Amino acid sequence: MEDEIKKENGCGEAPQAAPETDPAPRQEEAPAADGGPGCQEEKKEDRKKEKKERRAAAALEKELGAVKERLAGAEKELAGARETLMRTAAEYDNYRKRTAREKDATFNNGVTFAVTQLLPVVDTLEMAAAAPTEDENFKKGVEMTLTKCVEALGKLSIREIEALGKPFDPELHSAVMQDPATDEAPSGTVTRVLQKGYQLDGRVVRHATVAVAE
Repeated sequence: MEDEIKKENGCGEAPQAAPETDPAPRQEEAPAADGGPGCQEEKKEDRKKEKKERRAAAALEKELGAVKERLAGAEKELAGARETLMRTAAEYDNYRKRTAREKDATFNNGVTFAVTQLLPVVDTLEMAAAAPTEDENFKKGVEMTLTKCVEALGKLSIREIEALGKPFDPELHSAVMQDPATDEAPSGTVTRVLQKGYQLDGRVVRHATVAVAE
């Protein structure tokens, strides 16, 4: 059909001549036509279509460039948000740890204050329990009271400082007397505990008062 239209419009090859029946000399075929008005119109439409496609491709490329720019901006914002989130998380973690330490310190300070007020009572009970008496009921009562006090201190994480027979440690012990050194207690060894010392989670609440071998 297209070939027929082109032939009708004069675009394309020239029509072939019909077979001759006349024995007269054969004439030369006419040269192909350069194209009639229909062919020119078709070429014009093709150029318009090509120009339209180029404009559409240019617009699409421009839009693609804009999308790439928006994507790059979004990735940059995402990286910034991620960095901010990580920094905020780290700051919160540090705040949580600092708050926990401050809370523990406040609690320990309160416990330390309460224990320092209670320790003289414990000292008195220990002396009373060690003193000779004929009243066994009284002695048992003192010992029971002392046991309850020691248990209460344990629940508050208060521990007695080991001193007797240990090397003198100025961080834990306070030396107020000297005893002669012996084979069993060489120089620098705690020989007697005059007053017990206590600590809370490794922090000294009261130094142990001791005598040291010299």
